[in-house]
Amino acid sequence: MSAAIRIDRLGAGATTMMVLAWFACTAWARALMLPDEGRYVGVAWEMLRSGDWLTPTLNGLPYFHKPPLFYWITAGSLELFGHHEFAARAAPVLGATLGAMALFLFVRRWSDERTARTTLLVLLVQPLWFLGGQFANLDMLVAGCITATIVLLAHAALSAEHGKPWRGALAAAYAVAAAGVLSKGLIGFVLPAMVIFIWLLLARRWRLMLKLLWWPGFLIFLALVGPWFVAMQQRFPDFLNYFFIVQQFDRFAAGGFNNPQPFWFYPAVLAIFFLPWLPWLARLRKGGYLAAGEQRPLRLLMLVWLASIVLFFSIPQSKLLGYVLPAVPPFAFLIAEGYLQGSTAPRKSRLWSLSAALVVALVVGLVAWLAVFPVRSMRTFAEALNAQRVAGEPIYMIERYYFDLPFYARLRTPVGVVNDWNDPEITQRDSAPKELADAGNFDPATAAQVLVNESALTARLCNVPIAWVLGPAAGAERFAFLRTAPVVHNRDDTSLWRVDTQTPATRSALGCR
Repeated sequence: MSAAIRIDRLGAGATTMMVLAWFACTAWARALMLPDEGRYVGVAWEMLRSGDWLTPTLNGLPYFHKPPLFYWITAGSLELFGHHEFAARAAPVLGATLGAMALFLFVRRWSDERTARTTLLVLLVQPLWFLGGQFANLDMLVAGCITATIVLLAHAALSAEHGKPWRGALAAAYAVAAAGVLSKGLIGFVLPAMVIFIWLLLARRWRLMLKLLWWPGFLIFLALVGPWFVAMQQRFPDFLNYFFIVQQFDRFAAGGFNNPQPFWFYPAVLAIFFLPWLPWLARLRKGGYLAAGEQRPLRLLMLVWLASIVLFFSIPQSKLLGYVLPAVPPFAFLIAEGYLQGSTAPRKSRLWSLSAALVVALVVGLVAWLAVFPVRSMRTFAEALNAQRVAGEPIYMIERYYFDLPFYARLRTPVGVVNDWNDPEITQRDSAPKELADAGNFDPATAAQVLVNESALTARLCNVPIAWVLGPAAGAERFAFLRTAPVVHNRDDTSLWRVDTQTPATRSALGCR
């Protein structure tokens, strides 16, 4: 630990900048990954290019799977810092920094400087938290908001119990909870409320709940959250039903969504990502960890926090890795406490430093690997388009929507997505075509232009001299005209064709008059 940066000698502002720099240090190094990074950054890019900062759109269609805070931050970052991956990942970097600093300041206030410093260092090198802080989707932003809300509510409760000022922290908690709701929906409010409720109940401090149910706080929350939801409901009458019932409650309670996993999935994930530190966790079983004392409320909070989040996200069938991010901060605290239990022998410090160094090498190596060998990125296709395409030439995507292409190619208008949109199975599967079909229900006029049935594709191509088609390389077997068009770029099983309808062979294959 002696070689580590002495965080205890830094002020809160300097520590925040150091943490921010750590999470941002490699955010530029790799291409956006499909589907999540391409999808959410693509929506932010459309918000920026259209100038409509109120309605999120996906390929020009209203997209209400998630609320707008991520898009606002990302679009603002692209405008401020430029059009590149570093700016596109501003939201997760800020979310990771918010969560880390909120935890650090809270532990420093209610425990001690050494525990706070050790907890922060564990969190900074935790692979799940570090990589989540550089992955451009909504999980880390809402995890940071949930973490900050929990510690602000707990700080307000403990301050009130000790006769210290507490209303300022409580007002901040309601404001950050509103940011959490605007990040990803109801979990931004429900999860902190659940954790604090169980904690106060088990701690037999239930009377403090009455102080936390503070009407000025509810006014702050509604003032921040309400305007966007009201505006969207006024524009789109089915918005509230789709956003809350379909995308919030149904995704939690119903089956049929992507990535079903067993109940034990998240405990296994946390065990794997914390594997080098699990021996330190075993030390907490010694000496009555929850014995009466000044540290009992803090330790009980961390245990309740970890268990509640893991249990909550283990209930639904659909499980994605980023969902469990709000459980990482309390786990980091428990690891730090385990390390600090007992003696401070040099051998223990060397083993701890070795574990941290191995984890840092792992995450940096993984980022470097993804930078050299990008996974499911359309950046090279966008480069090929930008090198040869003339503005105004239409682009059609076969079967699927390649989310990151509009961002990398800086497209100013939606593309045509070719599929059998009359097939009822499209709306039955949790997939990208279903997302577009759902979005099209909010704007049928635009949907008629950008959601192209296979039977209408040839007629559209015949009306333009040059068009671009992107899709599976096997698409040439389905569409005869692609066999007459040159492949401009090919990677893995995806090809980009330049369709020149002025050549006789192509016009004949299309059946143009």
